[in-house]
Amino acid sequence: MIRISRRMASGAAVMVACLAAVPLAVSSASAAAPSAGTAGLVGSAGSAVGPNRDDAALRAALQAVVNAGATGAIGLVDDGTDVSAVAVGAARLDPRRPLHVRDEVRVGSITKSVIATITLQLVGEGRLQLGDTVERWLPGMVPNGTAITLRMLLNHTSGIFDYVNDADWHAAVLADPYRYWSPQELVAVGTAHPPAFAPGQGLAYSNTGYILIGLVLEKVTGQPVQNLVLQRVVRPLHLHGTFFATSGRFRGPYAHGYFPPSLTGGGYLDVSSWPPSFAWTAGALVSTAPELARFYQALLSGRLLSPMLLQAMTTTVTSPAFPGYGSGLGIFSLEMPCGTVWGHEGGIPGYLSIAVNDRSGSRSAVVLVPTEPDEAIGGAFAAAVATAACQMVDHDLSRASRSAAASSLATRPLPAGPPASSRLRPVG
Repeated sequence: MIRISRRMASGAAVMVACLAAVPLAVSSASAAAPSAGTAGLVGSAGSAVGPNRDDAALRAALQAVVNAGATGAIGLVDDGTDVSAVAVGAARLDPRRPLHVRDEVRVGSITKSVIATITLQLVGEGRLQLGDTVERWLPGMVPNGTAITLRMLLNHTSGIFDYVNDADWHAAVLADPYRYWSPQELVAVGTAHPPAFAPGQGLAYSNTGYILIGLVLEKVTGQPVQNLVLQRVVRPLHLHGTFFATSGRFRGPYAHGYFPPSLTGGGYLDVSSWPPSFAWTAGALVSTAPELARFYQALLSGRLLSPMLLQAMTTTVTSPAFPGYGSGLGIFSLEMPCGTVWGHEGGIPGYLSIAVNDRSGSRSAVVLVPTEPDEAIGGAFAAAVATAACQMVDHDLSRASRSAAASSLATRPLPAGPPASSRLRPVG
């Protein structure tokens, strides 16, 4: 098996900033049940999904991602009546194991939807308010914390610097990806920089905000975040391949995450054992395609939040600089030629993911890629997402190519930090 070195050359760069799902930096004031198909797929390990007319189109789109250099790709589309579930490529390269639809993957910033859900549940119980300030719960931790509310942390309007954009932090992660990072350390990296704007006066994606939310959740409840995820989301929805990771280990069959040769300067490098402490409540979740569909269907159909709280979650902040994109509380809306979808994108070293849905929670599409994206993989991924979204909404796959080019997913700003063409080189 190809293994990644514990240390990288100091000049190498990795897209660790993929933690930021849709990184924005704008400084300007500004209920249906899941379908029977998805329920059957998510249920027992032996359940199966019958073929339908869209499997071939989905498979072709996923195969194009593999042809672009990814080790594998998983796609699931539930249109409310039928389910297409396809996996292509390998879950592990050496020795080779085929990729399966139910394989566990790291889903990065999709974690934010779960964390926001738990936060809103506590709001519904009267234990938190969205207008609570950071200073109230974490006194002295954040400069100007009296002016920053939990709502601002959740919808990325706090102005707090995103720690993943710190060059020294990048270098430290690359120097030892197995190092443990405490949440307080991550917050300190972010607050060492000036804010992007005054609280509430702009829109800038910030993982630091979600680290702070995690600390608030633990203070309010007296429980570790992994227990809250288990008790409030995983168990109620009977999810078996979903958990908040506190180490580099998986719990079931999983897709290994790799850096491709374009980023290593050599072969594929396995980074799936990197412990995600550097992501914590911004991106440490592990899940599967069927279970992500189940989670978002339950969320958007009102099974996890009251109508009032779900309305708060889906009230979005927009910016003229990024038309078609709306930032809610742990969820985004995205306008595509096939229609408006709701969900979240995720990236963490070695993995790229997205889960989108209709507003009622009756239709879902999930695309998972266990490979760090370079330009070619990223372009093929966007096209596969467009195919899956159009299949989910109206089956008009002729619009998928236009969707890939015209959607906010394709035109959003790239993550800050090293360019995709940077190379990782093993040393030692």
